[in-house]
Amino acid sequence: MQRPADRATDPPGLPLSDNAPMSGQFFNLYRHNFVRVAVATPQVRVADPAFNARQTVALLGEADKRSAVLAVFPELGLTAYSCEDLFHQQALLDAAVAALAEVARASAGLALVAVVGLPMRVDGLLYNCAAVLHRGRILGVVPKSYPPNYREFYELRHFAPASYAGVREIDLAGQRGVPFGARLLFEAEDQPGFVLAAEICEDLWTPIPPSSYAALAGATVLVNLSASNITTGKDEYRSQLVANQSGRCLAAYVYCAAGYGESTTDLAWDGHGMIYENGSRLAETARFAYGAQLACADIDLDRLAQDRLRQTSFAQSVQRHAEEIGNYRRVRFALAPPVSEVLLLDRSLERFPYVPTDPATRDARCREVYEIQVQGLVKRLRSVGIERVVIGVSGGLDSTQALIVCARAMDVMGAPRTNILGYTMPGFATSERTLSQARRLMDALGCSAAEIDIRPACMQMLKDIGHPYAAGKPVHDVTFENVQAGERTSHLFRLANLHNALVVGTGDLSELALGWCTYGVGDQMSHYAVNASVPKTLIQYLIRYEAGTRDLGEAAGAVLAQVVDTEISPELVPGQGGGEPAQRTEGVVGPYELQDFNLYYTLRFGLDPAKVAFMAYCAWRDRARGSWPDVPEAGRRHYSIGEIKRWLGVFLTRFFQTSQYKRSAIPNSPKVGSGGSLSPRGDWRAPSDSVATAWLARLEEIPESAPREVE
Repeated sequence: MQRPADRATDPPGLPLSDNAPMSGQFFNLYRHNFVRVAVATPQVRVADPAFNARQTVALLGEADKRSAVLAVFPELGLTAYSCEDLFHQQALLDAAVAALAEVARASAGLALVAVVGLPMRVDGLLYNCAAVLHRGRILGVVPKSYPPNYREFYELRHFAPASYAGVREIDLAGQRGVPFGARLLFEAEDQPGFVLAAEICEDLWTPIPPSSYAALAGATVLVNLSASNITTGKDEYRSQLVANQSGRCLAAYVYCAAGYGESTTDLAWDGHGMIYENGSRLAETARFAYGAQLACADIDLDRLAQDRLRQTSFAQSVQRHAEEIGNYRRVRFALAPPVSEVLLLDRSLERFPYVPTDPATRDARCREVYEIQVQGLVKRLRSVGIERVVIGVSGGLDSTQALIVCARAMDVMGAPRTNILGYTMPGFATSERTLSQARRLMDALGCSAAEIDIRPACMQMLKDIGHPYAAGKPVHDVTFENVQAGERTSHLFRLANLHNALVVGTGDLSELALGWCTYGVGDQMSHYAVNASVPKTLIQYLIRYEAGTRDLGEAAGAVLAQVVDTEISPELVPGQGGGEPAQRTEGVVGPYELQDFNLYYTLRFGLDPAKVAFMAYCAWRDRARGSWPDVPEAGRRHYSIGEIKRWLGVFLTRFFQTSQYKRSAIPNSPKVGSGGSLSPRGDWRAPSDSVATAWLARLEEIPESAPREVE
């Protein structure tokens, strides 16, 4: 792989500071502002609050054992939802309050918030309520805003809407002054960003759910106590509602529906529990279980905060609805999460965040990426009135991907592929393997192929500037490398002038992030750069996908498979005796799979380096995690926390301190993914002369090794 670079030296290893946290505490998800939450669907008995309270307490204990700090239960779960006119019986209502008191007492010894449903009389009216409990205290009670009264629902027969309430506090289960109302937020003082808001079932089905205003008022974790009987296809619609609401509100959404034990006189119940974060499903219960269920997921509060910070329309909405959200009250409490124990993430963290794990989704993504790249190039060619392109073909990943895009673009334009002027330009360290792959690929794709040996021109340049190599000395410094890069790029631009063509750039997003490219007269420059927002790991799968489809022919497919298996190297410094190249790119800048992970969470979410390292460790510590059948090596690799820390240090220095000036001058290129691009005209605008001090200081909090219990 031809990849020259103006390389910065790697930073020295940074020792742990004297004030750094103990390594065991580093390996705790709450320390990195994740919170574990649970949806709990107990088995219920209709109109038996004492039984239901015992089932609720049992699931609370299970959630606590799993180190969750929030457990959400179904609507009216202490009585069962399907009591109908039994809700007008004083004995049932009194028993429900007694059951709540029992659950509250049980919660006193547990380190979590419980949200349970029950009917409650307040000032002569009956409300369908969610009670929020923590360590024996009733933090508040939220009545349902929109009781439905259509089709199979007759809630207005029994319950008043929240807007009917004329009081803000009630006495309940021996506790005085309990906050009551639909506009309550529950804020943890010791877990930044954990602000809870509750709504109940039908509230979510309305045009403007109460949780929308709650999110604007600051709620990050929205919970829904639901009954929601099941009819065919309803589960999919529920999922869409929850996903969309979590996405619109830039929040987590925890939804829990009633399950087994509810009356089946006229309805059925599937116990559908879901946990979503900003549109993405984290966990889900099995439907139609004949017993209690508990599903947990780890919510990233920092990710939600970063999304709200970046999405300026969220702040505009806050301002526009200031009067409505100004009515919310905050109930503050000390969550006291379990921060001292070793507690890794129980969350699906993809090792390759730019590449979907599911094969069908991955194939669809690959097709879409090609469409974006091809459309970008076609538009550029048509806008300048040119039908020919010039491209340097090295036989490595990036130039192969760009060449495929060129071939598809010519097909779209109805132009012959001979309009692709492909040039392979061997230098002092070009391997026979990559040279052969370049020749065979150009032949298989039917483009115009030519070969230019750049060594004579490079020797002349080295001689002109007085470089020791021209005098026979084996000096392979950055100048030696970049003379080759410059000659290749200079040839390409002059060839474009000669043939009235456009130079297509081949460099990718990962290289731009790490500054692994030669500035100016080098591979950093072109007329149009089709790969500039496509990371290296995704390019590997794009080529693998294309090889598998055989759309470009059997011969091309065979070459593409070999390209993916070729070790990544700039091929600029010859090995011993002038043979195969001595360089391994990943030995200098780090494994691309790990650096793409670092890039995604740094660029897309702006997360703290210590948190990124914790997430990387959770994703890459186990050889078995993330194994994909079609990528056997990816499933067998693993990285220690020491390795992660080392390469993260390289990434932070190169990304924040030494490489921005290259990104500030990159050519036009289409943005491909939501993971971001580094165009100064798009996602990323940064000064070229900043330093990485703040990020490297956080690197010191990362331990060199993991505790024995997690190794």
